[in-house]
Amino acid sequence: MESIQKPVFRRGGFTFKQFFVGHDKCAMKVGTDGVLLGTWAPVYSRKKCLDIGCGSGLIALMIAQRTNEDTIIDAVELDDLAAMQAVDNVQQSPWSSRITVYQQDIHDFVRQHVQQNELRKINAQYDLIVSNPPYFEPAIACRNEARNQARYTESLTHQGLLACVRALITPTGLFCLVLPYEIGEQFAKMASDLGWFTHFRVNIRDRQDKPLHRLLLGLSQQEQDVQMSELTIRASDGTYSDDFRQLITDFYLYY
Repeated sequence: MESIQKPVFRRGGFTFKQFFVGHDKCAMKVGTDGVLLGTWAPVYSRKKCLDIGCGSGLIALMIAQRTNEDTIIDAVELDDLAAMQAVDNVQQSPWSSRITVYQQDIHDFVRQHVQQNELRKINAQYDLIVSNPPYFEPAIACRNEARNQARYTESLTHQGLLACVRALITPTGLFCLVLPYEIGEQFAKMASDLGWFTHFRVNIRDRQDKPLHRLLLGLSQQEQDVQMSELTIRASDGTYSDDFRQLITDFYLYY
C-alpha cells in the first residue's frame, strides 16, 4: 500500500479539507488504496453503510463527507490501537454523530448483528459495505501482529469476507472493495462462483505506460450490467491526472 504524499502532512497523520486522519497508532497508514475507495464508492441514496477493517477510519470519514446527514455509518476494526485511533479521528470530525466504531472481529460482529435483528424482528441491514481488506496469503511474518492482520488473509480470508458481507447486506445492497489487480481478478471470479455479480469495475494504473496495478470492484447480489472504466492516477510527468484530480478535489488541500 503506497503512502500518500499529499494532502498536507501533519505529525502523525494527514489533513484533508474537512477532517484530519491520525494514523501513527495504525499498522497500515493512510494510503492511495483507501483514498481511491473512499472517493469512488457509489453512495447515492445509501442510508446505512459499513466499513469492514476500517483502520484509522479514513474511508468511513470520506463516506460521511459524501453522504447526507441522515446516513449512518458503522466501522469495524479488529486491532485495538487502530480502533481507538479511529474513534479519536471520528470524534474530531464534523460527523461524529453519524459514525460508530466497533473494536471487534467481523465474524463476532456478524453474529451479534444477526442475533439482534432476530430478537427485534427487524432487518437492519447495510445497503453499502466497503472494505480495503487484507490481500496476501499468510507468508513471512511482519514485524508485529497488527501489521500481520492488516496485510494477510489469515484472520479474514476473502471467502470469509464475502460470507460476512452476505449476512449483513440488503438484497439490493452494494459491496465495494479495492485490491491489487491480479488478486482483484481472482476475487471477482471467486465472488461470481459464489453467486455475486460485478456491477462496477475500475481498472487502475499508476501511469499510462505502467501495467494495471489496482482494481475497484462493486459487487451485488442482483444481476446487472457491468459498468467498466479505467483510471490512470498520474500523467507521464508524474503529476496527478485530470481524472484523479476530479476524484480528490473535495478532499485534498490545494486541488
